[in-house]
Amino acid sequence: MPARFMLHAATILLSAFLLFLVQPLIARIILPWFGGTAAVWTTCMLFFQTLLLAGYAYAHGTNAKLAPRTQAILHTVLLAAAVATLPIAPGDAWKPTGDEEPVSRILLLLAVAVGLPYFLLSATSPLVQAWFARSRPGENPYRLFAISNLASLVALVGYPFVVEPWLSNGQQVQAWSWLFAVFALLCAVLSWRSVRPASTRAEAPAAAPAPAPGRSDYALWLSLSAAGSVLLLAVTNHITQNVAAMPMLWLAPLTLYLLTFIIAFEGGRLYRVEVLWSFVLVWLAGMAWILADPAHQFDLALQLGIWLSGLFVACLFCHGELYRSRPHERHLTAFYLVISAGGALGGLLVAVVAPLAFDAYYELGLALIAVAFLAAVRFAPINGYARYGSLAILLAVSGAAAYDALRFQRDVSVSARNFYGVLRVKEYGEPDTPGHLRRLLHGVIMHGEQHMYAPRRAELTTYYQASSGIGRALEARRERPAIRVGLIGLGTGTLAAWGRKGDLYRFYEINPEVIAVAQREFTYLGDSAATIELSLGDARLNLEREPPQQLDILAVDAFSSDAIPVHLITKEALAAYLRHMKPDGIVAFHVSNRFLNLVPVVGRIARENGAHAVVVYDEGGEDGDQTTSDWVLVSRDPKALEAPQIRAGKPVAPEERPDWRTWTDDYSNLVQILK
Repeated sequence: MPARFMLHAATILLSAFLLFLVQPLIARIILPWFGGTAAVWTTCMLFFQTLLLAGYAYAHGTNAKLAPRTQAILHTVLLAAAVATLPIAPGDAWKPTGDEEPVSRILLLLAVAVGLPYFLLSATSPLVQAWFARSRPGENPYRLFAISNLASLVALVGYPFVVEPWLSNGQQVQAWSWLFAVFALLCAVLSWRSVRPASTRAEAPAAAPAPAPGRSDYALWLSLSAAGSVLLLAVTNHITQNVAAMPMLWLAPLTLYLLTFIIAFEGGRLYRVEVLWSFVLVWLAGMAWILADPAHQFDLALQLGIWLSGLFVACLFCHGELYRSRPHERHLTAFYLVISAGGALGGLLVAVVAPLAFDAYYELGLALIAVAFLAAVRFAPINGYARYGSLAILLAVSGAAAYDALRFQRDVSVSARNFYGVLRVKEYGEPDTPGHLRRLLHGVIMHGEQHMYAPRRAELTTYYQASSGIGRALEARRERPAIRVGLIGLGTGTLAAWGRKGDLYRFYEINPEVIAVAQREFTYLGDSAATIELSLGDARLNLEREPPQQLDILAVDAFSSDAIPVHLITKEALAAYLRHMKPDGIVAFHVSNRFLNLVPVVGRIARENGAHAVVVYDEGGEDGDQTTSDWVLVSRDPKALEAPQIRAGKPVAPEERPDWRTWTDDYSNLVQILK
């Protein structure tokens, strides 16, 4: 491999690696500051996608409008300025005090902390490919895009499995900043090498002027890139919300998405449309079938197998057709600018438009229709089988998407969607009968249920019955005339059924739609004899701002799904909780989780805070209303955990893992706690 190509490849590799590494790194740092919610990551992604588009626009504009020497001067100055902003960690002055508008503050924080470095990393891939085409005319620069996506893939997979488990946030920032300085040097050298006059290179044979892309070309590129982006995000939402709330499952679709870019742009040898058109149609049919057929809704292996393989084949089609329709190298930067715009458009449609326009995840069906339509357009010229087959699949996919949208509303009395996801209230049984039940769902996770038959409305259900860890802690405190209880996570408000006259139950809930549904569709809050208080916003931030509450019990119930709010289960978080407790107060962590072993984490942070901990494992009831649950009870007073009501639950000491590091705001490791 020529040394000149090696320099181009090394620069693109390092830039793409840093580009994908900084996204989870910076989001992880600011997550505890802004509540640790999906909204924080969504806002970060909006920033990154916008800046990626800006970087591609910069690459296209400078390459088209500036002389090579002027471009090299400008780029070198910007690289030096970016190095001067290192390290990238934002200072404590950026931490919110609680009354700011979070989205604009996050965007401004990111712009100051990583804006210029990320902007230059974003511009690198199209710039380096343009410089390669300028210095080595006649060779294929698009293969460098495959190298770029390979580096992105390494960073994506390596972060949770290699970087996060071994390095703290501060160490990650330092390592990233040093690597960026190395990248800046390589990129500056490469920019000046591209200035060399043509006389120093072998003369390329004369070629006819390359035709400029037309409107139809731009429309095709935008459509293909947007369709791939929408399908990626829609499938990710579907499998993580409606198939399996499994930690880090989102890695699989993004990995496959990047892999299709690598295959499609490696030179056109692996993507052969005359062979793959039939595979694309078969997999589109498979995804349409699994979308519409409820019989296999809970077949995890089949669901993941169809959706992940289907995503791979569909995105390979989109990206393979992008490569097939690529322009001459002279128009390379415009091509990548449109691809970037399509990716950003797809993200905007799923992350911003869909939550405002839809009350459920309808974008998955629409994404399949869009891909099927593009397949019909691109496959029509191949042969008659491809033409009529793609039209038939388009009709089938459209019908399946419509049927799924109608089926989704079956037994659903309320469906609401906002920034935090889709909430559904499902009805079972006939009104005014003992079997009438109402259940609150967020994706596949149940967030509580209530019997609506009047004589049974006060019954405790799911994880909160008397035999559960939280139930035993509350029973132990009912000997007192009045108690103060805090609860992180509202759900249906089931725990309010424990309230007596004189008690105070204060719920902390970040999703305003959950509060509205709990008050409107369920009666636990309204029927409770206790005084009920609702605190909207991130629980930890609110607790840190509030004066000591003198709580008897604080229930932390936010760890049952895949989106673990890590900032609620760190050493610093428990210290914040204990500040609000009475000397013998109990903090109850609900750690029931099919995929994560959180018990040793809580046990460790309890010891680090000078507190004691026990675990209550409850097998639930036989009638189906009461659910198996695991609760870790933490108190500074060991006698509080020795109450007869708690001892009756046969509590045990939490499992100790001396080889695990303590979770702090600066360090956590989800991979390590996977069951």
